[in-house]
Amino acid sequence: MRWFVFLFFLFFSLSFGQLKVVATYPWIGSLVKEIGKDKVSLYVIAKGTEDPHFVVPKPSHIAKLRDADLLIIQGAQLEIGFLPPLLQQSNNPRIQPGREGLLDLSQFVALIEKPASVSRAMGDVHPEGNPHYQLDPHNIPVLAKAVEKKLCELDQSNCAYYGTNLENFLSLWNTKLKEWDRDFEKLRSTRVIEYHKLYDYLLNRYGMVLVGTLEPLPGIPPTATHIEELLKTAQKVKYILQDVYHEKRTAQYVAKKLNAKMVVLPHDVGAVPEAKDLFSLFDEIVRRLSQ
Repeated sequence: MRWFVFLFFLFFSLSFGQLKVVATYPWIGSLVKEIGKDKVSLYVIAKGTEDPHFVVPKPSHIAKLRDADLLIIQGAQLEIGFLPPLLQQSNNPRIQPGREGLLDLSQFVALIEKPASVSRAMGDVHPEGNPHYQLDPHNIPVLAKAVEKKLCELDQSNCAYYGTNLENFLSLWNTKLKEWDRDFEKLRSTRVIEYHKLYDYLLNRYGMVLVGTLEPLPGIPPTATHIEELLKTAQKVKYILQDVYHEKRTAQYVAKKLNAKMVVLPHDVGAVPEAKDLFSLFDEIVRRLSQ
């Protein structure tokens, strides 16, 4: 009994004082772990295998948001389908829009593909631009700095600790970045088709050529007419880039018709078993495109 009491108070003493952080997606959680380590208590809302546009709100999410000191989101309206009701029901004033406990990471990167106007006829277009910016590895250092700065603002007593962790992370990341840049350079000018406009930041960074998408419009499932038109115009396509959460039959069909290779790429930490953190996420993307 005494050992139970001792362990309870030991756990309590270790967790007491931790900054309670909620992240909407696993890659954000991975970044928080790198900077915050044992000084933060982390909860991640979405799973890496889920469609990031359509995460199912759960009561457990509300409970975590109610106690959160900090909510970190991808932003650019990617969470628009599930986060607003969770925020409202959390009744936590600290993490509401415009408050100090909300960090929108999309504010720190240059978003691409921002439409001049938006209408229903354009499909599920994000008015602020393409929100999948985490798939450019060159964006990660600036996002890490934004996380470190916010942790310091909310937990000044551990700011030096967060700063040291940031320096260590950036040192490792920049080393890996040189390696990834070298490997991705071999793919420059490679022609690809993707299911959804999910990998555009990666393609833009490394000069791969997007020939088309299996979706006729963002968020609209493939149609026979669209696929046949795509097959008529697509030439010298090497890869069909398939995510983990959409059906694969269309990509397999197009790959066979074009004599291309369908490659399932992770878009987030945990999307595939090999992508255990941010480092292995990009390692796995490189590996799958180099086979």
